[in-house]
Amino acid sequence: MTETRTLSLEEIESLSLRALVAAGTTEENARPLAVATAATEADGVASHGLAYIPIYCEHVQCGKVDGQAAPILSTPKPGVVAVDAATGFAHPAIDLGFEALIPTARAQGIAALAVRNSYNCGVLGYHTYRLAQAGLVGLGFTNAPASIAPSGGSRPVVGTNPFSLAVPDADGQPVILIDQSASTIAKSEVMKHAREGKPIPVGWALDSDGNPTTDPAVGLKGSMAPSGGYKGVGVALLTEVMAAVLTGATLGVHASPFSGTAGGPPKTGQFFIAIDPGATSGSSFAGNVAGLVEAIRFQNGAHLPGDGRSAKRRQARTDGVAVSVATLDKITAILA
Repeated sequence: MTETRTLSLEEIESLSLRALVAAGTTEENARPLAVATAATEADGVASHGLAYIPIYCEHVQCGKVDGQAAPILSTPKPGVVAVDAATGFAHPAIDLGFEALIPTARAQGIAALAVRNSYNCGVLGYHTYRLAQAGLVGLGFTNAPASIAPSGGSRPVVGTNPFSLAVPDADGQPVILIDQSASTIAKSEVMKHAREGKPIPVGWALDSDGNPTTDPAVGLKGSMAPSGGYKGVGVALLTEVMAAVLTGATLGVHASPFSGTAGGPPKTGQFFIAIDPGATSGSSFAGNVAGLVEAIRFQNGAHLPGDGRSAKRRQARTDGVAVSVATLDKITAILA
């Protein structure tokens, strides 16, 4: 059984920040990533939380991501915000973009943010959640190195490519949060099983011949299983167009892996659309959202996307989070 230790969210954020800075990241770039790491652990998505800090640090040190990068913002059109992450972390680039995206969406009713030349943005729903907190409907896309083969093929062409939708309620709090990858499961979960030497369930990944496998190492050399078969491939292609083609980022088939030290910066992309619901629906938005939510929660046992994360988040604020001691030892070694 995995040994764990309970840390507060503040301790997780502080530990992440110190490790990233020790590895060569500026504090300005490290802080948004550290805040996101604590929020991710609070939501119970451990595969994208502290477990990634040693990987982030390794990638700063080997040059896969530039910890000193200064993202560059531009506004090529009135409703478009663009940020060149300059091969740095996605989080500070997205933060910079949101500073312009949110007021632009409020002023115009809708606006888009295109981020290119960036790195793994972690949990995509963390970013769209913040748009909903600003009273906007947030839609996000991010592409990743190729790991899903096209229908009828066996060679990966597109990544697990998640999309996310966050919707605020009448009080401006996120009430619906959809955050799902185009694969049956996030690739990071297969990587986590490989690190821990655990088999994966059938249906998570395929070997290099396109056959199901329970060996995570074999799956990582093969391809991820798309969610819903060809429909999952369609979602991956949709996200690839939004996050890579429309942003000018690197296609997943050409991007270096988010794991290991091989290759240079992946230079992938993110795309966000922020919508002022009052501009499109008038006064009916809050009532319709409430009606939709009620229709789901009225059913015994039914839940909304995001409910699980919300419950864990509330508990984490008071009880802290149990984190792997093995992961903590890796981070402590970085700080030594």
